[in-house]
Amino acid sequence: MTQDPLQNLIRLLSKLPGLGPRSGRRIALHLLERKEEALSPLSAAFQDVAVKVKSCETCGNLDAISPCQICASPSRDVTQICVVEAVSDLWALERTGVFFGKYHVLGGTLSAMDGRGPEDLRLKGLFARVHSGVQEVIMALNATVEGQATAHYITERLSDFPEVHITTLARGVPIGGELDYLDDGTLMTALQSRRTV
Repeated sequence: MTQDPLQNLIRLLSKLPGLGPRSGRRIALHLLERKEEALSPLSAAFQDVAVKVKSCETCGNLDAISPCQICASPSRDVTQICVVEAVSDLWALERTGVFFGKYHVLGGTLSAMDGRGPEDLRLKGLFARVHSGVQEVIMALNATVEGQATAHYITERLSDFPEVHITTLARGVPIGGELDYLDDGTLMTALQSRRTV
């Protein structure tokens, strides 16, 4: 039995973050009413992204090249690494325009409830990068129990490197908050007011 393509599109759109069935129907209708200027370019963009975008082998960011543009940039400060949980957090911090170091995306946080341990995160790559002249590691993890547990674990593992200064975002980030949902001003202040762990 073949599925109705319109209903399938609505169902898929409804699964996107922040959208539901009503939003999915509105978007589908908008796209179908503007096939040439909206649907066709969007379809081509999805196909292009699916083929070309990959995870950066160095930091975990998403880009069409690997190493990504941030890692490859000679103007970025290689002595600073900002550790984030997800690519969306990296993008949120980049929007502030105040951090000029490098990033490391863990791909999650430690969580006993979800069965996610240190081996499930991109920690080996982080520790290898710290060996190469890094002077500061900024813990920019979400202010959740899992985020703080992960920051504590990393801090403990880096205690063998006294030359590495470990900082965390200032407490302008609300407890239980997620970086991707914060405004640029709060993120900028938090980055500029970071403190030693």
